[in-house]
Amino acid sequence: MATPNYGFEKRQKELAKKRKKEDKLKAKSDRKSGLLAEDGSEIEVEDGDVDTAAPGGAQPPAPAA
Repeated sequence: MATPNYGFEKRQKELAKKRKKEDKLKAKSDRKSGLLAEDGSEIEVEDGDVDTAAPGGAQPPAPAA
């Protein structure tokens, strides 16, 4: 009979724990940034909807030529 590999089992548990923690942190940051709706479902974000303007809606001044 083969002996149990406790080191492998422990490593798998640690990896699962780490993965779960990273998923929780990602979900938390997504909620903070407003990518999730109130009911927890994801909101579709299209590339064209991203606002690349400066904060406050002001455009940066054009360089003088």
